[in-house]
Amino acid sequence: MKGTIHIAGERCKGCALCIESCPRDCLSLSEELNLKGYFVAAFDESKGCNACRNCALMCPDACIEVSKG
Repeated sequence: MKGTIHIAGERCKGCALCIESCPRDCLSLSEELNLKGYFVAAFDESKGCNACRNCALMCPDACIEVSKG
């Protein structure tokens, strides 16, 4: 099963909890800053996300939405 991750960049504070919880290393901190000055999480589609939702469950600010398909 393939998954896609959508990150609300303006709400992300770059805590990296989602990155640490991803078993497939699909997330990383980007070099892009949001309006608050935080480096936001970025999704790498090529890593083969399996839609486990660990990242969304770990995000303290509910910035991540995972979809299957």
